[in-house]
Order: sequence, then structure tokens, then C-alpha cells
Amino acid sequence: MRRASLILLPALAATVLVGCGKGNFSEKASEGKSNTFRYPISSEITSLDPSKVQDGDTIDALQQVFEGLVKWDEKNQVVPNIAEKWEISPDGKTYTFTLKAGVKFHNGRVVTADDFKYTLERESDPLFGSETASSYMSVIDGFDEKFTKKAKEIRGVKAIDATHLAITTVKPCPYFLGLVTYPNYWVVCKEALDPGKEITNVKQMIGTGPYKAETYRERQQLNLISNKDYRDGGPKIDRIERPIVKDPPTRLNMFKSGQLDLTRIERQDIAGLASDPKFKDQVKYFERPALYYVGLNCTTYAPFKNRDVRRAFAMAIDSQKIVDDILGGTTADAKCPVAKSILPPSVLGFRTNAAALPFNVAEAKKLLAVAGYPDGKGLPTLTLYHRDGQTDVERVAVAIVTQLRQNLGIDCNTKMVPWGQYLDKHNKHDLEFFHMRWSADYLDPQNFLSLLLSTTGAENKINYSNPAYDALCAKADMMVGNDAERLKLYAQAEDMVLQDAPFIPIYIEKDAELISPRVHGLRESVFGHLPHNTVSLE
Repeated sequence: MRRASLILLPALAATVLVGCGKGNFSEKASEGKSNTFRYPISSEITSLDPSKVQDGDTIDALQQVFEGLVKWDEKNQVVPNIAEKWEISPDGKTYTFTLKAGVKFHNGRVVTADDFKYTLERESDPLFGSETASSYMSVIDGFDEKFTKKAKEIRGVKAIDATHLAITTVKPCPYFLGLVTYPNYWVVCKEALDPGKEITNVKQMIGTGPYKAETYRERQQLNLISNKDYRDGGPKIDRIERPIVKDPPTRLNMFKSGQLDLTRIERQDIAGLASDPKFKDQVKYFERPALYYVGLNCTTYAPFKNRDVRRAFAMAIDSQKIVDDILGGTTADAKCPVAKSILPPSVLGFRTNAAALPFNVAEAKKLLAVAGYPDGKGLPTLTLYHRDGQTDVERVAVAIVTQLRQNLGIDCNTKMVPWGQYLDKHNKHDLEFFHMRWSADYLDPQNFLSLLLSTTGAENKINYSNPAYDALCAKADMMVGNDAERLKLYAQAEDMVLQDAPFIPIYIEKDAELISPRVHGLRESVFGHLPHNTVSLE
């Protein structure tokens, strides 16, 4: 995710600042930065609207400004946020949230249950065009009818009074509270918005969080200022500055020169930093519930309709070698784990004995020949797409196509695409072969197996369809009160899709970050850094 009254400075109040720079950070680090937390965004911000956001970098920025009913804590548990408590009906389908008294938007207005209803109704409007609403809201009773223009409102969302909101699901949903942590459920301020339109400037970014958006220079920088009236106490720092810096060496040099307090680092830089007495103790590692994988689109590239072809590809990729050669580190703590399952560690139902296909070039060659493509002959030229801004992703993509050329004789190349364009093509199911990351939004197998790979899964961008798989997931998705049986069903489904191989796991994400010793009070969940209202700077 992954997760301000936005008041502009007077001179900027009429418009957002738009620039044409490429991530340059022009302000001097020494001027007025002592209480400013500075860390970069490695790709363009995809949206200023929580109803539209799809990527982890942007979610990390927006979670400082917007909030929802519930949130993740440092123990990876769902806990109250704007809601102080909730009750679940005996049939497991209705959640009644009681809002905390006096929670205010950045413009000073008190948040009510009607604001949450407005937020959910806004996102379910098909004309609004949220790319994420169906993924995280379709379980709500009446959402589909609203989303397909068959109803004017969601019947399962009711503002009972100012402080009580009831949400009813179409079926028992054991992972529902995890869904409610996602940005689609972060409340927005209706009087700041253009009806039916996306948030496009900081004046509209009025949330309830510990920071307010101050300025946004497109493709350059987002600045936040502390919300001194935040209900849990104002942040200890004055500002957060998020320069957009796509180039990894530039990010590293900015940190070394004192222009950044925190930055993600690429694997190729770990060895040098680990041997540098100045920076070695500032390198920190965080294993995430996130999977890097290769997606094989089962409709847009005709050979991928054949199970034997997909299995041949999976068995010709040596994930262990990729991890050892590209994603390793100087110590065991630094090394990314090889993915031998779809579910990452820390996600409910993770297994060490999932039925992943082994690396076996001889068997892969046989399968490809049986499919009618001996030594890769007859296969149309194939392109492996990947995002920009991350050297590790690019290097892994190159390693994958190199192995496919060497092991199967496949004519295969890579293509790097700017992140926004990549997401657009991905959303349209236009990528026939791609290297991608999926990070847990909540720690339930439904978030991977059903959402990504079932026929009706909103995030199924590879057009995989298997009725037997769908039946297993559908049964597990609504099973309440019997976790053992539920996880058994998901395990059967996971083994089935691993054997079908439309989706090839490569490695589990382990972030490597440089964190300045002047930064104190960072809080973590497995999803990433939590909002920075506890951060202080020396």
C-alpha cells in the first residue's frame, strides 16, 4: 500500500505550483531545515486523492494527511482511529462504528458519520472513475448496483446519526476491517471538493491527519506542514518535504550530502555502504509482506493460453540465482528471501511447503516442445515490461529475460515504462508480460489469492481463469469461525495456481533504507513507516 486544511501559503492559494524539473532539490540543506523531515518519492505522485491512489510511495505521503475509521498499529493489528470502537452483528455482516467525539478536519469542521457516507458514495460513482473502489468496496451491500448505475446510493452504508456509521456487507467477510484501513475509506471533506471530480491540488486535500498539505510542485516536490491542533497532540516536527527523485544515485548522493534524512537504497549500493564507517550503521532493513513476481497475460499473448508454455517459463527462471546475484547483501539480514509461494511471510496462511514449480531447464524445454515451440521456435517476440525509478527492478527484469533466452531460446526483451504510464497500461490489462510488485493491503490470503487471481478478482490483470480455483477462493472468502478449514481451502487454491503458472513468484521484498541518526521516533508496521506524528529530529 499499501497507507490538511490543505491551506496554501497566501501567494499560492489560487493554484498548485507546476514545474518541469526532474526531481531537483534546489533548496540548501542548511537553510531552515533543522526541524524538517526530508525523504524522497522515487516516482511521480500518482494522485493527490486517496480514492484514486494505487502505489505505496503515494500512499505513504497521503497517510500523513488523510485518515480513516481504523488503522494499523505497530503490532500489525487493526485498531481504532477516527472510530473509537465498533460492533459486529451476530450474522457477521453489519459493522457499526462509533466515531470519536470532536475529530476535526483541517478546516476546523467536526467530522460526522455523514462525511464517511459521502466519501464512500463519491467513490462508488462510476462517473468518478476510481480504479480501486471495486477492489476494496465491492463487498459492501449495494456497491455493485451503485457502481453499475442501477442505484443512486449504496444501501449498505448508513449514517445512523452524527457519530454512528453502519456498513453492511453482502456476506460474512472475515477480512473486512483490513479493507477499511485502505485509502478508499479515508474521509474527505466535501465542501473542499468539486462534485464528482478528483482532488488535484492542495486546497482540496483537507483531511484529519497530523499534517496538512502546503504546496505541491508537480514532478518536483510535495511539502507538508504539521497540524498543531491534531487530536493526539501536534507533531514534534514542523514540516515534511518529499522531493520527487527518480534517479537512485541522485537519492543516495543527496542523503550523503545531508539533503535527505531517509532514503531507500538499491541492492547494488549495500556492499559499499556496509563497508563505509560513516554510513554502515545507518543502513536498516525491513521485510515487507510484498511479492515481486512475473505476470503472464493469458489472453493478450496467445502462447500463454497454453498451460505448458506458462509452466516452461516458470521452470526456466532461477529465482535463487537472481536473489544471490542481484538482491543479496553482505549479511543474511540484508538478503531478500526467494519467493516459493504467492503468500509472503506475515500474511495469514503463509506456508514454506507451497507447490511452487522448481527450476528445471530440462523439464522446461520438454514442456515448451510439447506445446509446439521447440527451443523457442515459433514463439512471437516477447517484451517484459517493468516500471522506472528502481534499479533493482530493472536489473531483475534483465536477468529474467537473459535466463529465458539462454535456457529456452526465447526472443525476449525488456522495456522500462514511466510509473504512471505503466499503471495505466496495467489497469487496462494491456501488459502481456511484466515484472511487478504486489504488497499486502491487509494480512489475509484473500488480498492475494482472490483479489489478484480469481476470475472476478478486481486486480486480476493477467486474465487468468480457473473455475475450480474460483470455487475454492469463494468458499474461503466468506468462511467465518473456522480458520483451519479456511486456510486449508486457500492452500489448495494457492497450490493450484502455482502449478498453472500464470503468476511466477520471484522474491519477497526486503527494503533497505538509509536513516539519519538525527531521526527519532519512527514507528513501523510490516506495511511500512506509520504516520510521522511521533518523529523528532536532532
